[in-house]
This record gives sequence, C-alpha cells and structure tokens, in this order.
Amino acid sequence: MVANFKGIYGSGVNALTHLGQNYLEVDRSLIPEILQVLRNDEHFDYCVDVTAVHYPKREKQFDVVWVLYSFAKNERIRVKTQIADGASLPSSVPLWATCNWLEREVYDMFGIKFDGHPDLKRILLPEGWKGFPLRKDYGILQQDQEWVQINLGIESGQ
Repeated sequence: MVANFKGIYGSGVNALTHLGQNYLEVDRSLIPEILQVLRNDEHFDYCVDVTAVHYPKREKQFDVVWVLYSFAKNERIRVKTQIADGASLPSSVPLWATCNWLEREVYDMFGIKFDGHPDLKRILLPEGWKGFPLRKDYGILQQDQEWVQINLGIESGQ
C-alpha cells in the first residue's frame, strides 16, 4: 500500500517503512488529498494523534505528524509534512472528529494554525498566554510572568 502512493503521487510523497512501521512524508499541498484517500480508500478510520516537532534552524521549521489507525486492517500509518513558521494547514476535523482537540493542542503548544477548524483556540493554556511552550526557542524557564501576576496575583516562581 505504501509503495502505491509513491507511484501515484511521485515526488510529492516519499513512502517509507522503518522497523515495520509505515509512514509517508508528504508535500504540504497534498496533505488534504492524501489524508482523505487514507480514510476513504485505505480504511484508516481513526486519527490517533496529530502532533508537531520544531526544528528552529530549518527553513521549514515544523514537522506536523498524523498517526492514523485502521480497525479493519489492525494497522497504523504515520503521515508527516513540513511547514514554515506562520504557515497553516487545512483542518482534518471534517475527516476525523478526534482532530478537533488534537489540532487545538498543536496550535496551543506550537502556534500552528489549521484553516477551517471549527473552534481553534487554546486548549491547555489560558487565553492570552504568550508564546508556545513546545517550540525549542521557548526557554525552559520562560513563562508569561505578566499573566501569572495579573491572574494569580503572585510573582513567578521561576
């Protein structure tokens, strides 16, 4: 199945298997189509996770990763794409309802926006929080000291 994607999409998809795990490296422009094909034609009916990884020294600083599962096949596949800081991706909520909160978490922790998301706002941190804690350029001791002072009435413990 993974090799078929390379044949159909050419250089826009790099189909790989590592330690028995299938994954696709996909050009950002093909993400909506590939995810829909995986759901509709390949029966990956559950989105287990959407996450990201930050590589601040790269031109396209972020990898966004979908982990999909097929109940019919008892199989997982990972789909990965690279995007630049400030770029967005189409929401996968229309394909898998589970993406609603998963995309909100990626937005909250990395600042990556998903176009067409029904309610894209922070999910773990309070509204008004400054910065995105899972970016590698977000200092380990950094936090929104202004928010802590205003909302908790204390000085930051960091």
